[in-house]
Amino acid sequence: MRLNRDFYSANALKLAPRLIGKKLVRIIGGKKLTARIVETEAYYGPEDKACHAYRNRRTKRTEVMYYPGGYSYVYLIYGMYCCLNIVCGPPESPQAVLIRAVEPLNNIDVFMKNRKGNAAKLQMANLTNGPGKLCQAMNIDHKLNGLDLIKNTDLYILNGNSPPKLVSAPRVNINYAQEYCNKLWRWYDPESIFVSVKKKNKCTQNYKPSIT
Repeated sequence: MRLNRDFYSANALKLAPRLIGKKLVRIIGGKKLTARIVETEAYYGPEDKACHAYRNRRTKRTEVMYYPGGYSYVYLIYGMYCCLNIVCGPPESPQAVLIRAVEPLNNIDVFMKNRKGNAAKLQMANLTNGPGKLCQAMNIDHKLNGLDLIKNTDLYILNGNSPPKLVSAPRVNINYAQEYCNKLWRWYDPESIFVSVKKKNKCTQNYKPSIT
């Protein structure tokens, strides 16, 4: 079952852990690619110095962050890698959750070919253990920015089971964010080999998200 608008209406700090275990689906070329979300990061609106909408910054790129929860926010980093974020919260409250890593569940050969073109040269653990990697493997690019994940047929998220334990830790590569560098706003499944970073000052273990 698809996640509904009410699910996405939670703020980023609540939605990020709740997304762990849910299933990201990409339909392309008649094939369905499904992956379990294993790592997320919350970007908590105008107060968050790491958020693109810090101080209510509103540009052509960030406009989608002001949409209702449940839209895709896809942007480039380093001019070449795409990152998939899920807009959340009420309208005009710019927040998003970065999908940082996923675990492929089917059509592994397609994931691998999308990543490297030669499946034999790619180790499984490196397939989707990062935001740019997962977007490449699932063929997610800027053309998928601003999609309504409630209705879209090319990209959406299905319900799934949360792991019995989660770990929260600081987010990755946000040294510019000053005191927000140390916020424990990254969540991951400690049992997954696809998590991008497991040794970055993890502080809170056995975190279990609320189901409400």
